[in-house]
Amino acid sequence: MTIPLMPGCEPFSADGGPTGIVVLHGFTGNPASMRGIAERMANAGFSVEMPRLPGHGTTVEDMVPTRFSDWSDAAEEAYQLLAARTERIVVVGLSMGGTLTCWLAERHPEIAGIVLVNPLVEPVEGMTDALQELLDSGTETMESIGSDIADPTSEEASYDATPVAALISLFGGVEEVSGNLAAIACPVLLFTSTQDHVVPPSNSVHLMERVSGSIEQVILERSFHVATLDFDADLIEAQSVAFAERIGG
Repeated sequence: MTIPLMPGCEPFSADGGPTGIVVLHGFTGNPASMRGIAERMANAGFSVEMPRLPGHGTTVEDMVPTRFSDWSDAAEEAYQLLAARTERIVVVGLSMGGTLTCWLAERHPEIAGIVLVNPLVEPVEGMTDALQELLDSGTETMESIGSDIADPTSEEASYDATPVAALISLFGGVEEVSGNLAAIACPVLLFTSTQDHVVPPSNSVHLMERVSGSIEQVILERSFHVATLDFDADLIEAQSVAFAERIGG
């Protein structure tokens, strides 16, 4: 049985010029949170692939059995789709989408550049054990981490609960990515919210201390975690397009 999509959660694809843009959303989120960037890139003439990651954009029950390998496989598939029709690729990711962006950049040194918005890249000591205890007690989902937005007129269409086993898998993926950040040698555009109630800003520091490529950091003082839907959305979109234009030559 096909599970209906939540409104606005469809994936996005566009054919454009020789530079391709992979756009990746976050954990329990969906393409709606990144649609502004994806469409802005397409309007600027780029080829774009924005997948809906497995288990997202439908129901939280649909996400319960999914794992980091499912999401990274989807990111790899989007990358390969673009690589087949473009000359160079820039990857853009929010939160877990940032984790996946780094995962791709570590495996594909040919990636021209990456854009990260409040990326999750820093392992949290003891978190996996605590979550495993919760799961062992019979708790399959916990409170939601979605829609951390300062703008009262904006809301993320994220799930109202967080699948515990999937979250444990995400933290395992973060540990893997964190240990290989030095492999990222391409230019990085990094957006960091000073007030983030989901991914601490220390993640950006962790990243900047480890990657090998040049980093341009943009501090967001008005937006919370889902900055792509917050007060700084236009700034993020404009600077991401400008970065891709510089990288794409």
